[in-house]
Amino acid sequence: MSLSLQNRTAGPPALALLLAAVLHAGPAPAQQDSGLARKAAKATVPAGVQQIPDIAYGDDPRQRMDVYLPAAATHTANAPVIVMVHGGAWMLGHKAMAHVVDNKAAYWVREKGYVFVSVNYRLWPQADPLAQAHDVAAALARAQSLAPSWGGDPAKVILMGHSAGAHLVALLGASPALARDAGARPWLGTVALDSAALDLERIMNARHMRFYDRVFGADPAYWRSVSPGSVLAPDATPMLLVCSTQRPDDPCAQARDFAAQMAARHTRAIVLPQDLTHEQVNAALGLPGPYTQAVQRFMSEVGAL
Repeated sequence: MSLSLQNRTAGPPALALLLAAVLHAGPAPAQQDSGLARKAAKATVPAGVQQIPDIAYGDDPRQRMDVYLPAAATHTANAPVIVMVHGGAWMLGHKAMAHVVDNKAAYWVREKGYVFVSVNYRLWPQADPLAQAHDVAAALARAQSLAPSWGGDPAKVILMGHSAGAHLVALLGASPALARDAGARPWLGTVALDSAALDLERIMNARHMRFYDRVFGADPAYWRSVSPGSVLAPDATPMLLVCSTQRPDDPCAQARDFAAQMAARHTRAIVLPQDLTHEQVNAALGLPGPYTQAVQRFMSEVGAL
């Protein structure tokens, strides 16, 4: 890892401290999280990109999404659409964080001409992970319905998420019926950026971080309902499972097991290990190099051209 890459992808210190405080203490109210997260790491709209902020997909203030489009002079019709879901331990995070948006918008919007949609969703304790997945599904449906007005193709959508957001998109990708119930149409594929929550029942029955008990509770039936591996359906979407090789909890082992489950059902799944931290898996995506190229290759192969 070069020093320049570390400098360009390191998570903001204020956000890291906020996350640590939330994981080791009581939950922060969602409205406090929203303000703190935005102060910690507000995205900068790259040159050549235009933003449409705070499009509603529901009545709650957290049910909003920002849309990033190519500048008018380069805007074309029928562009692929990326719907991005932030992370934050299901308890915090924001659609406007720099590491969620900046490098991805610079590459996929400015250079490739895609539409990029960054989604907020209700946070725990206001909403449990299953309700959060329903929020993401509603945002996906709304993005698909509005895509033509942005120059996007509703049939060329990639669902992407990091950390807790990776769990939510993997859950929808494993069981697309959850998204259909919200009015979403089929999408091309799902990119999960470093989820360590693909097999919740196994996680909860082993040693795990304390905040999992707060978020997922003590009911094994609920664990199964929000576990991508437990709800895996025959019509699961193709998935790219990016995982950090630097994490002590070994998310790549979970990714390989989940990919094997998908392969047994004749559904495409690719595991992409990266020698990056959990934060860098998110922030580095969009920078020039083999990592971004591999993600783009998957997206192109499933039809996001």
